[in-house]
Amino acid sequence: MAQLLKEGQVVDNSWSTVVEDAGDLPPGDILLPLQRWLHQHSQLSQLSQHSGRVGLWIEGNEEIEAVAEQLIQAPVVAIRFPKFVDGRGFSAARLLRERYGYQGEIRATGEIIRDQLYLLQRCGFNAFEFGEEVDLAEASKSLADFSDAYQVAADQPIPLFKRR
Repeated sequence: MAQLLKEGQVVDNSWSTVVEDAGDLPPGDILLPLQRWLHQHSQLSQLSQHSGRVGLWIEGNEEIEAVAEQLIQAPVVAIRFPKFVDGRGFSAARLLRERYGYQGEIRATGEIIRDQLYLLQRCGFNAFEFGEEVDLAEASKSLADFSDAYQVAADQPIPLFKRR
């Protein structure tokens, strides 16, 4: 079973990502593309019969404001980064946490790199899915690259000067 970083720990990834737009859903916990979920949710056919949990994955460039109500009801929202230099997923996570009060798992997936983990965590991500070539135990050390931050973020709403 594939693994990921969640809350700073290496854990088994029980979720399968569904990338095809058609066909039967695999058994177990699944991450559906948002557009497929919206289409199937309106029909309530396959989803009501699915035995596992259903989470959602979105592209980092998708506007979440129009679908925030649906996203905050999912147990997992995976945000896929098409390139590690594309920062729009950071904004999506902050919006989910700060504006919409999402309390579930926000997972970074796609082209993310170890150097981004600390900042991804500050924006509200609490799970990170890498390719098999990444040593997750080593990557988890990046979550503590800095002991404190000056700026406010999803993980610390009070600036440093007010905490002293």
